[in-house]
Parts: sequence; structure tokens; C-alpha cells
Amino acid sequence: MYSQRPQPLQFSWLAILFCVLFAINLLGGMAHAETADVVNEARQEELKHLLRHDCGSCHGMTLKGGLGPALSKQRLADKPDDFITYTILYGRTGTAMPPWQGILSEADARWLATYIKANGPEKGDQ
Repeated sequence: MYSQRPQPLQFSWLAILFCVLFAINLLGGMAHAETADVVNEARQEELKHLLRHDCGSCHGMTLKGGLGPALSKQRLADKPDDFITYTILYGRTGTAMPPWQGILSEADARWLATYIKANGPEKGDQ
């Protein structure tokens, strides 16, 4: 049986190569994550339409309540953006609120959370 231990220098080059490749992958992913968080203007219009029609089917066509609660600025004022984003993505167990994670990206959900919290039904029903 032939077994030879790798030379320390060979191991060092392999370790360095692995670290460099890992860092490139990590930095590439971070750069992608930064650009992925930007919701362009066309997508914002699509999300407003989704808010009005899809969310409105449960939260009321004017988002002032229906099967689901009202999405008013007052009702959402004390809710952290992360909580609203999580609710959009993963739904609410025991309620009619479905998860939207297969349809919306995290950036989409975060934009919707920020938009509805800032504008409420006043702008959401236009």
C-alpha cells in the first residue's frame, strides 16, 4: 500500500487556494445581496398593483380591513419593518395570511413593508 503524507508546503498552497476561492465566493455573494435589495421603479409599480389586488382581496380593497386586519399607518406604526417583512414572507400560522416567499423576494417584501407602513391605505388604494 502506498501512502505518502502531503508535504507541508503543498498543504499550505491548498489551504491558501481554498481561502482565496471562499473569499471570492463570499464577496461575490455580498455584492449580489447589495444589488438584490434594490427594487427598481418598474418592480415597485408591480408591487403596488399586487398590494392593491392580491393583498386587498383579504385586507379589503382599500386596505382598511376585511378578512385580514387593516393595513393602516396607525396599526403598523409600532411594528418593526423586520416583523412585517417576515409576516409577508412566511405568513401567520392560524390565520388566513399565506406565505409569499415563493412569489416575492426578501427585497420585495421589505419594500412592501416599508411602503405600506409609510403610506397606509391612503396611497395603497390608488
